[in-house]
Amino acid sequence: MRAFPLCDACRNEYEDPLDRRFHAEPVACPVCGPHLEFVGPDAENPGEGDDSALAAAVAVLRDGRVLAVKGIGGYHLLCDARSEAAVARLRERKHRPDKPLAVMYPWRGPDGLDDVRDDFDPEPAARDALLDPARSIVLLGAGSPGGLAPNVAPGLAEVGVFLPYSPLHQLLLGDFGGPLVATSGNVSGEPVLTSATEARERLAGVADAFLHHDRLIARPADDSVVRVIAGRARPIRLGRGIAPLELELPRPVPRPVLAVGGHLKTTVALAWGSRIVVSPHVGDMGTLRSEQVFAQVAADLQHLYDVRAEIVLSDAHPDYATTRWARASGLVHERVQHHRAHASALAVEHGRMDAPAIVFAWDGVGLGDDGTLWGGETFVGTPGQWQRAASLRPFRLPGGDRAGRAPWRSAAAVCWELGRDCPIGVPDPMVRTAWERRMNSPQSSAAGRLFDAASAIILGLGETSFEGQGPMWLEAIALDPVAFPRLELRSAAEGRLDLDWAPLVDWLLQVPRTTVADRADRAGAVHASLADGIVQVAERVRDQSGTAIVGLTGGVFQNRRLTAAALAGLSTRGFEVLLPVQLPCNDGGLSYGQVADFVGRND
Repeated sequence: MRAFPLCDACRNEYEDPLDRRFHAEPVACPVCGPHLEFVGPDAENPGEGDDSALAAAVAVLRDGRVLAVKGIGGYHLLCDARSEAAVARLRERKHRPDKPLAVMYPWRGPDGLDDVRDDFDPEPAARDALLDPARSIVLLGAGSPGGLAPNVAPGLAEVGVFLPYSPLHQLLLGDFGGPLVATSGNVSGEPVLTSATEARERLAGVADAFLHHDRLIARPADDSVVRVIAGRARPIRLGRGIAPLELELPRPVPRPVLAVGGHLKTTVALAWGSRIVVSPHVGDMGTLRSEQVFAQVAADLQHLYDVRAEIVLSDAHPDYATTRWARASGLVHERVQHHRAHASALAVEHGRMDAPAIVFAWDGVGLGDDGTLWGGETFVGTPGQWQRAASLRPFRLPGGDRAGRAPWRSAAAVCWELGRDCPIGVPDPMVRTAWERRMNSPQSSAAGRLFDAASAIILGLGETSFEGQGPMWLEAIALDPVAFPRLELRSAAEGRLDLDWAPLVDWLLQVPRTTVADRADRAGAVHASLADGIVQVAERVRDQSGTAIVGLTGGVFQNRRLTAAALAGLSTRGFEVLLPVQLPCNDGGLSYGQVADFVGRND
C-alpha cells in the first residue's frame, strides 16, 4: 500500500489559500486519491485499475462466494443475502451457526429506501433511523416471505438492515443489484479488523477474495445498532456514526476520570470538568486482540482530548480483564457495582441527579455486594446513593457463568429449587449432585437467566451459540397470552422485597407446549408475567419511598415486548417512566454509568 504523496495538481490546490480546495483532502483525485486492490484465488487476474477490481469483487458475490471488503471503520464480510447457500457458507466458515447477520441494501429511489421496502415495511421511527447520517444498523420486523435467505436471522422476527455509508459500498451494491449480508470482518466478539495484513491472515479461511483500499484506518469502529423500542430508535451498540459520544455531566468530576466498563460490550468513558466522552464499542474482553484494542482506545481518548486521567473506575468484579487493567494502571482505582452503574447511567442521562427514582436494573449477570450474582435488581435513590429495594428471588445456578450459553442449567436450577424435575435433559447427572452440595452453584437473581430458563422449558433449547439467543428466540415467537400467572412479592433480608418467579415456573411446567400456538402463548405469558411483576414492585416501593419516577435499564430491556408491557402498566398507574435514549441499556452504557455513580457519591 502507498504512502499518500499529493500529485502536483492536488498540491497546488492544497497549498493555495485562494483555491476552494485549500487544505482539502484529495478524496476524488484519480492520481493520488484512494485506490482499490482486488485479491482473489491465484487463477483470477482482474487486470489493472479500480474498475477492474470492483468488477472482480462483484463477480465473486454473484458467484455465491464470500468477499472481505475494507470499509471506513474496518472490514466487512459480504455475501448474497438472498442466497441460502451463500449465507450458509459464510456461517460455516465464521463458526456462527445462529447469530443474526446484518444486511446492507442499495440506495435506490427518491428517499433511498425502494429496495428496503421490497422486503420490509419500516415504521416511521425505523425509517428515520435508516436515513439518519449515522447509517446505523436498524432492526426491522415483518420481512416479506421469499425476500432474504431464511438463514440470515434464524429463529428471529427481525433483521438488522442498513444503507451504504461510503461510495465503495454504494458502488458494490449498485453493481451487484441487491442486498448483501454485511457482517463484521472479525473473529466473533473481537474488534473489527482494520489492516489488509491482519485481514488476510485472520480471514483467510472465511473469505474467498478481498477488496482492499489504500487508506489507513487509525482505529476500529464497528457499525452502530439501534432498535425501535417504545416508539423511538434506541442504541443497542455505539459505533461508527454515533461514537465517540460527548455528553454533559450535571456536575463536574473533581479530577479527570477514566471509566473502563465491564467485560462484555465494552466501552470506555473519559470525563473531565462537566464533559464526558463515551468511546465506540470495543467488544468482549477475553482475547489478546480485544484487550490490546481496549488499551489503545483508552490511550487514544486521552490523547485526542489532551486529558490525562488521574482516577480509573472499573466494575466491582475482580476477575474482569478491565478491572485487572485498572488495578495495574497506577492510577487511583475505584470500583462501581455493576447494577448501580446501570441505574446511575439512566438517571444522569435524564438529568435526575437529585430526584429520587425507582430503577429496575435487569440483565444477565453482575457481581453483587454480597458476592452473589445479581441481575434482577430494583434500586431506589439517586446516583451514588442507591438502596437495593427489591430483587428477583435468587436461585443457585449450576456452573455459574457457564449458564450463559447453556439454558438447560437455568431451567434445571429453577425446577430443582421448587423440588420439580427438569423437563430438559441434563447432560451430566453429576451436575445435580454438585448443585445439591452447593458446589460451583452460586446464587443468582438474574432476570436474564430466568428468561434462559423459560426458553429452555418452552422451546426445548438446551445449548446456544451466542449470548441472549434463548430470550431473543422466545421474544420472537411470543403473542399476547390468553392468561398468565401473577408473580408474588415476599419479604426478604434487610427489608428487601423478593419478586418470586415460582408461580410462573409452576405454570410453565403444567401448561402443555405441544403446538406452535401453545409455545407462542406461553412465551407471551412469560413477558406479561414479568412486566406485571415490575408494576407490582414499583407500586410497593412507591408506597414506601414516595417516588413515582421509574427507570428501566440493563440488557433485558433490549426486549421490546417486555419493555412495552412494563411501560404500559407503569404509565397506567401514574408513574413517569425513564428509558435510555442516547446510551445502550446493556453493558455498552456501563462506562458512562460508572462516572455518573462516581459523581453522585463524590458530591
